[in-house]
Amino acid sequence: MAQKQENNHNDADSAPRFYLIFAYVSLISASVLSALLNLFNQLMGNGFMPYTPKGYAPIIDETPAFFRRYLYGRVCDCFNRPIASKPAAFIDVIDRDGSDFTCDLTLTNTTTRMINLGSYNYLGFADGKCTPDCIETLKKYGASVAAPRLSLTGQTEMHVECEQLVARFLNKEDAVIFGMGYATNSTNLPNIVGKGGLIVSDSLNHASLVIGMRCGHACIKVFKHNDPVDLERVLREAFIQGQPKTGRPWTKILIVVEGIYSMEGHICRLPEIVEIKKKYKAYLYVDEAHSIGALGKTGRGVCDYWGVDTSEVDILMGTFTKSFGSAGGYIASSKAMIDVIRSTSYAGLYDTSMSAVCIQQIVSSFKVIMGEDGTNDGQNRLRALRENSNYFRRRFKESGFRVIGDEDSPIVPCMIYMPAQLPAFSRLCYDRGVGVVIAGYPATPLLLARARFCISAAHTIPDLENAIQEMIKIGDLADIRYDKHVYNNTSRPETCLVK
Repeated sequence: MAQKQENNHNDADSAPRFYLIFAYVSLISASVLSALLNLFNQLMGNGFMPYTPKGYAPIIDETPAFFRRYLYGRVCDCFNRPIASKPAAFIDVIDRDGSDFTCDLTLTNTTTRMINLGSYNYLGFADGKCTPDCIETLKKYGASVAAPRLSLTGQTEMHVECEQLVARFLNKEDAVIFGMGYATNSTNLPNIVGKGGLIVSDSLNHASLVIGMRCGHACIKVFKHNDPVDLERVLREAFIQGQPKTGRPWTKILIVVEGIYSMEGHICRLPEIVEIKKKYKAYLYVDEAHSIGALGKTGRGVCDYWGVDTSEVDILMGTFTKSFGSAGGYIASSKAMIDVIRSTSYAGLYDTSMSAVCIQQIVSSFKVIMGEDGTNDGQNRLRALRENSNYFRRRFKESGFRVIGDEDSPIVPCMIYMPAQLPAFSRLCYDRGVGVVIAGYPATPLLLARARFCISAAHTIPDLENAIQEMIKIGDLADIRYDKHVYNNTSRPETCLVK
């Protein structure tokens, strides 16, 4: 069983006070200056809102339009960067021109080669290992099934094979697959818990989970992020109070958590949550979008990582967009539960069925992970991902960056705090050949802006060390090495020198 992780989710809150004050000042200043600029443009007849005919409501809301032009418009070059290569260890990013606060950036004929620290290519399957199988499937089945799953022509034998493989991989009775990971949560949660039921959700659950919970008729309560003690407090109070107004017992209680939290890099404290779930006779739903294939000795996710039998988790959800290099999502559970989901899910009833080519990528990568391809490539990828992730996290901390998350997690967030430093960090990384993802409000709390690094088995230790050395220089320029006084040795280890 893995070593118990420290619940360090409060690390992000310990920002230097000076930077927090300056973040508020910079945001207020940007808002005031933007408002004055907007007023000037309106007086000059150059406003950003389209003309609204008399008697009609405005087709565009003023507040989002203002935000897009004057705030997001200043940093839009840091987002939506098109690439011209596979999302492998290195990528070719197409350069763009133009910056007039409208986000109308023009593609150029040049590209920039950079290390890819932003894609969810955890096990490196973007390298094309499964491509020959996918090409043969494309020739046989075409690019699309062109029908919903439950229609006459919406299912192939590959859909059935994939579901059986998922169920066998997770040691569950049955599984069902969908064409989109986001829709797997948002369209199925409303059908799992209905009126009179209670959903107890982690405070930092993904938007797809939040939307799915809100679309149903169940009551929703929230507990502190990855905190089993607070989870038990919420459950105890819910048992005592019962349903709102009537006080009747809840018809069903479902605990919803994630295996790895995508913006924090924290690993779910599953053993303690399972014990609480048993104590209160609740059901447990675990979203393994980022943990399936990326955690555990055999890649079977957070249950494998903690040594918890999958029978202890009632519903296992995951996606194929990360470790498997494909698209879509799955739910694995008892046969009775899967039968209900098949017949009631909007994603299954109305969405176009998953492409057979995507399914072939999933099946082929599964067989590599499970060793059924006759090689040990799967184990090598799992080991490389774990070693690369821990190396990058350790070296990044030693370099003075404020890093959060847990050991063994392939997601390594670096706290930047000040919104104004986000685009500066992103642009400096771009100029030095380091591809990163930045995230600020509303994706994160206002003062907890960050850069998020996703490590892959396709990276090598020298690749990661070179990127770290570049970011040490960038960190000094952007003044975000908040803990550099803690560590003295930020030099490149001799064993990692690249010839």
